[in-house]
This record gives sequence, structure tokens and C-alpha cells, in this order.
Amino acid sequence: MFLASSGIAAAGFVLGGCAARGRPAGIPPRAPVRLAPVHASWERIIRTTVGLRPHRDGGFVLAAARLNDKLIIHNYGHGGAGMSISWGTGAAAADLALAQPVRRAAVIGCGVVGLTAARQLQRRGFDVTIYAMAVPPDVTSSMSLAGFTPTSGLIEVDRRTPEWDAQFSRAAAIAYRQLQLLVGAGYGVSWLHQYAPMQEIRPPQTSSDRPNLEAGLQTEREVLQPGEHPFPTKFAIRRTTLRIEPSIYLEALMRDVKLFGGAIVIRKFDTPRDLAAIAEPVVVNCTGLGSRELFGDTELVPLKGQLTVLVPQADVDYQTSGGVNLPSTPGIGIHMMPRGDGIVLGGTSQRDVWTMEPDDAERKRVVGGHIELFSRMRAR
Repeated sequence: MFLASSGIAAAGFVLGGCAARGRPAGIPPRAPVRLAPVHASWERIIRTTVGLRPHRDGGFVLAAARLNDKLIIHNYGHGGAGMSISWGTGAAAADLALAQPVRRAAVIGCGVVGLTAARQLQRRGFDVTIYAMAVPPDVTSSMSLAGFTPTSGLIEVDRRTPEWDAQFSRAAAIAYRQLQLLVGAGYGVSWLHQYAPMQEIRPPQTSSDRPNLEAGLQTEREVLQPGEHPFPTKFAIRRTTLRIEPSIYLEALMRDVKLFGGAIVIRKFDTPRDLAAIAEPVVVNCTGLGSRELFGDTELVPLKGQLTVLVPQADVDYQTSGGVNLPSTPGIGIHMMPRGDGIVLGGTSQRDVWTMEPDDAERKRVVGGHIELFSRMRAR
């Protein structure tokens, strides 16, 4: 999952207050980190998947409106951050639904945004029916790299406002806490170390009028010096982060919706008028990119993402973000995430590209970059 805004993206590769210098005198070096390298090769590829992230330059929509006698609550446009912040936007959508005295609600969409909105409604006493064209694994959320990346592809820097920032901060804090409570095999949520190999540590970029959106949402980073890490770069930044395995997580959310009395109905809505045919007085719109056609939101554009998956490797229990700053890995950074269903390689974000066909040039760049990274790691 990737950032559409260069200003926000830079925050993922900066350690506040650190400069490219050696360890202070008198502090001994740490023992070298030992990591099993990924066996990255073309022969180990088992699949390539494509997903279209629903991006709006102005960020996600979270608002209520009236459609005849129905209360419509919009909750869409999360870019690549839906897996990360949907518990929080779902909570806000459910709070808006409390304005309707009848506790029956329809949720349109069965990706992670729809499923978490449904659960938040149920926690507030609503009977919920999800209406959707498709269910997991045939939804965009299933095609996610799914680390905790709360600002990924979410908003353009120059479109941020203090009001939007406050709304985001509340939603992200709720989601971060909820995901921590779901850690365990049952939901496929876990903690792991993320390493970002790099040749130099850049000074922090700060702005008084645009505070860091991820403040308080990530653990502290530490800079590993030469000799303290196995990567073919001078430095590596390490932090502990959350991993979400979509194949487990989405199935668990559907199970919970049904366990608490909810229903899932396969149905397509072509126009807002079609919503008049359903009985529920509250409708929470979580259709993502589908809101462009269904509700005429032309600001929505896809950010095409592509993942290539290698055979699972049980001894790889860490994530990497970034390559080795070589000509073979230009453009957006590359990312590796180990999961039970395979070693997932990503690093693609193509704006306003609608095709669901894999991009072979991107596949060569991402896979080739990881082959180079891990082959050089093995050689050290």
C-alpha cells in the first residue's frame, strides 16, 4: 500500500532528529540482526493480483445526506488506507446513523470498509444487512498488502484542512486501538518488525501548518548502523508495526457480522433510486470506487495496485520497505510482506489506470528489485 502524496510519503522514510552519523562515543554497537533472506526468484511465483484503490485527492468522504425518507451515510474513498483506518471511519458512520430512531441499517459494500461499518453499527444496537455485488475474496480489500499504513494513498497534501485532519486523527486512533485488540491467529492480525534499508538518513521534514498525520500511530523507529543489520545498504531503519492477513481477517469479519445477527445479500444497485426498494431506513454507502458511478463522485480515481506472491516461507518473519537505491528499482519503493498465503511483493501505484490486467513491466521491476535485494543480502 502506497502514498499518493510525496509530502506524506516522505514521513515513512525519515527518523525525527536523526542525521547520517555514527554512534555516539562510549555506546557499544548492538549485536547484528540475523534474518532469513527471502528466496526470491521467478520460479517461486504463484500468482499476481490487481486491485483498484478508491482515491480522492480530497480524502475519504464521511457525511450524511437525505434521499427521500432514507438517511444515507457516505463512508468511502479510503485509497490504500482502508484496511488501516476503517474501524475508525466505521465508528463515525455508525454515530451518524444514531440520528435515525429506527435501528435497522443497510450497508452497501462488503470490503473491509463495509464489514467494519456493519460491526460498528451492530455494537450500537442496529440490525444490519450488507448488500454487495461481491464478497471476499473477490473484493479489492482482498488484494491488499495490508500493513498498517493509515495515510497510504489517502489525500493530497495541499487538500488537507484542520477539520479533515481532526476527522482523520480520531478515526485512525480508534482503528489503531481496535486492530491491537484483534491481534491473534483468529483475525490474522499480528505485530512484526519492518526494516527499511537505505544508504543515508535524511533530516526530518516538518511543517507547522501540516502536522504529521501518523503521530501517535506508529512505534518508535531505531536506526541500525553499519554492521548491525544484514541489508546491502549503510543503514536500516527498524520499527514494530501491525500486519493484517486479508484472507483470514475478512473471513473473520464476515463471521462476526453473521454471528451478531447480520445478513449478507448479493445485490447490485445501479442508481440511488434503486435504494428505495430496500426496507432499511439507514443506508451506509461503503462502495469505494463504485461511488463514482452510483453517486456521481467524479473525484474518485483508481490507484492501481499490483501484488506478486511467492511460495510461503515460514522462516521469514519480518517486513521490508524499500529496495537498495539501485537503477533496477526506480520510482515508488518496493515492499515485502510475509503471510501465511505467500510472500507478498508490492510497489505499484498507478493513478487513474482502470485495467485489471497485470502490468508486466511493473512485475519485472518489483520482483527484480526484490531478487536483487535479497540475493545481495544472502551474499553478506
